[in-house]
Amino acid sequence: MSIRHGLLALLEHGPRYGSQLRSEFESRTGATWPLNVGQVYTTLNRLERDGLVAQGGEDEGGHALYAITEAGHTELRSWFGRPVDRTSPPRDELAIKLAMAVGAPGVDIRDVIQSQRRHTVRAMQDYTRLKAQALAAIESGESPERDDVAWLLVLEQLIFQTEAEARWLDHCEARLIRIASAAKERARTAPPVQNAPARTRAPAGGL
Repeated sequence: MSIRHGLLALLEHGPRYGSQLRSEFESRTGATWPLNVGQVYTTLNRLERDGLVAQGGEDEGGHALYAITEAGHTELRSWFGRPVDRTSPPRDELAIKLAMAVGAPGVDIRDVIQSQRRHTVRAMQDYTRLKAQALAAIESGESPERDDVAWLLVLEQLIFQTEAEARWLDHCEARLIRIASAAKERARTAPPVQNAPARTRAPAGGL
């Protein structure tokens, strides 16, 4: 996830200070990816080093303000226009766990799958409930619509992601059942192994 570009996008709305950027970032994403202030300022320092933001004085509370530069606007437009690269997908802990569970001593991979499925379904239910709340807030106008719409899009991505994960877990379980059944069938139909006849040894001394 690009914190760097997320902060640039927020700075397009005007100068901000570090903790303000953190609050707005978490509001926009529903705190799905929480940030700490140190992480925000580290990123801002790198953006300033690269000429994408610049410090622009202080607010009334004495907070140092950062503003996006022309180079920052250009970089942000380029980021919005680029598709997210999938040639090097991020490591997925669940995929790694199931890959390592295959053949692991004392591990029933179907138990691992069922445990994860229960967790995934609960997460999907939680996201669906939050989606309903976000939709209600948008319709009632209780809070800034921009943040509610942004949070709604994030929630729907999470819902689609958990739905896909649940389908993948079902597929994994079905695949394992088919593989086990095929192995049993091969073992059942394989011809019996015949012992090779013992080789007769010539008497000592020969003829």
